[in-house]
Amino acid sequence: MNLDKRDLLQMYKMMLLIRRFEEQCVEFYKNGEIRGSLHPCIGQEATAVGACYALRKDDYLTCTYRGHGQALDKGLDPKEAMAELLGRSTGCSKGKGGSMHFTDPDVGLLGENAIVGAGAPIAVGAALSAQLDGIDRVSITFFGDGAVNQGAFAEALNLAAVWNAPIIFFCENNLYSEMTPIADMVNIEQLADRAAGFGIPAVTVDGYDPVALYEATLAAVDRARSGGGPTFIEAMTYRLVGHMIGDTEPYRTQEEVAEWRARDPIHAFPQRLVDEFGVSQAEIEAAQAEVEAQMAEVVRFALDSPWPSADEIAQDIFA
Repeated sequence: MNLDKRDLLQMYKMMLLIRRFEEQCVEFYKNGEIRGSLHPCIGQEATAVGACYALRKDDYLTCTYRGHGQALDKGLDPKEAMAELLGRSTGCSKGKGGSMHFTDPDVGLLGENAIVGAGAPIAVGAALSAQLDGIDRVSITFFGDGAVNQGAFAEALNLAAVWNAPIIFFCENNLYSEMTPIADMVNIEQLADRAAGFGIPAVTVDGYDPVALYEATLAAVDRARSGGGPTFIEAMTYRLVGHMIGDTEPYRTQEEVAEWRARDPIHAFPQRLVDEFGVSQAEIEAAQAEVEAQMAEVVRFALDSPWPSADEIAQDIFA
């Protein structure tokens, strides 16, 4: 493992920042500050951090409507992200994109996407552009288990394989496609097996282990960057809240949720840092205090930011 104590602490801080960010989003939503739909990634922070820690700033990223974690870890300013959620002009998309359309090309974030599986062909196109330009950027696309049954996703896999494109297909398998168990929708045990039909190597990883996720993604990134082509990573994870705010979750048991909550990496990972990597409890507490202070500034910035003016409504759109 090429991660040192500083790296591991940074990974923990980012996981905690994402969790606190999402919890604040839920609070804002319930207070009416955030409108529309909100799909928190609470429980899935490790997949975002483990994978994105293996990327460079200039690498390309697409993700889903549950992609706040990936966006933040890729480098999106959390103040701009929260302002976007509140519809303010200082948001990353000037308050016009909202929760499901974070975008920041400066950090390689080509956008979240509200359409299931739609980020995959975009990411393949970005990978092809890097390949044609002769630069060593790679592309990564995050998608949920439900996306594997989308036609556009299959086409993206096939094109990536044919073109030997420098891309990582990263499946966050949280066991449920919205409210439907993925086991009721496919006839295979591991979604990674889908990649074999396209000649793409695949691996299944514990989605609650950020170190294992980092190592698997780094291997895929190195392979893509050196001309080895695409890789499919399936991360077995779980969302600890409903599909969206208002989901009453009748499709799963409280016992199942409790089993996964007992493994919550937000609590398990800092203890692992102390037990296995020589991180002190004082360093853990300092990281926690830093995140709390950062979130206070994020909230202040977003609430103090101005609303877009009416004369901006037609700006930044195609006619």
